[in-house]
Amino acid sequence: MTTSSSERGVSLGMPELPAPAYPDDVRARLETDAREVIARYPDSRSALLPLLHLVQAEEGHVTRTGMQFCADVLGLTTAEVTAVATFYTMYRRRPSGDYQVGVCTNTLCAVMGGDAIFEELQEHLGVGNGETTGDGKVTLEHIECNAACDFAPVVMVNWEFFDNQTPDSAKSLVDDLRAGRPVTPTRGARMCTFKETARVLAGFPDEREGAVESGGSAGPASLVGLKLAKGESPSARVVHPRGEAARTGAPHEPSPTEHLSSHDAPQDTSASDPAHPAGPTAEEGE
Repeated sequence: MTTSSSERGVSLGMPELPAPAYPDDVRARLETDAREVIARYPDSRSALLPLLHLVQAEEGHVTRTGMQFCADVLGLTTAEVTAVATFYTMYRRRPSGDYQVGVCTNTLCAVMGGDAIFEELQEHLGVGNGETTGDGKVTLEHIECNAACDFAPVVMVNWEFFDNQTPDSAKSLVDDLRAGRPVTPTRGARMCTFKETARVLAGFPDEREGAVESGGSAGPASLVGLKLAKGESPSARVVHPRGEAARTGAPHEPSPTEHLSSHDAPQDTSASDPAHPAGPTAEEGE
C-alpha cells in the first residue's frame, strides 16, 4: 500500500501563502507602540527583541503575522526576523497557556527535587513538556538555570520565582492558577498573564495598581556574594559549618577569613591532611 506525499508530511515545494495581515485597528495600535519602542534605539533593528515581545503580547505567541509586522516596521526580511524569533526560547511559536509554568531541571535543581516535580506535574496536569492543559490555562515546560540555585528547586510562572518547591507545593500552585485563585510569587511582581508579561518585557509600564511596588528582589542568600565584594562581613552563615555546629544547630559568627557556606568549605586532602594521604596514582591503562 502506498501513501500520498501529504499523508507522509512531505512538502511538494509549493510556496507558503503570505501571512494574513492584522486587522486595520490592531495594526494601527501596534504601529503606534512600535514607533515608541523604535525611538529608544539609535539603530532601528536593535528594537527587534522588544517588538517580538510586543506582537507576542497581542496573540500570546509569535505568529507569522507578527513576524511580518516586525519585518515591515524595521525594514528587515522575514527570514531575518524568523532567525531571531526561533533562536530564543522566550518567544513562543505556537499557542500556549495564560501561565507558562517552568520547572528548572538543571543540575542543582534536578538533584534537589526538580526532576521529581516535573514528572509529577506532567502526570497531575496530563500534559508533556511544552504542552498546554485543555482549559488553556497552563503550559508546562522544563527550563534551564534561572540563576536561583540557592533556592533550589525553583519553579517559574511567567518568569516570576517560586522558590524551594516540592511536588505537593507545585501541584497546589498549578491548581490555584487554573482555578483563578490569587497566587503570589516568592520574589518579584504580582502574577499576571503571559500576554501581560510580554507587554511589560516589550518595555511598557505595568499599569496594574500597586504592581511596581509589589516587586521583590534577590533573597538574602543571593546577596552574600555582593556583600563580600563590598568588603562587608555577613552577620551569620547561610549554611551551618560542618562539625558540632552542624549537628547542634548552634549559631556561628564567622571570621573574615572563613567561608560563608559549607558547600564550598575547604576539604581535607592528602596535601592538607598528612594523616590521610592519598594512595598511589594509577597510570592510564592500569
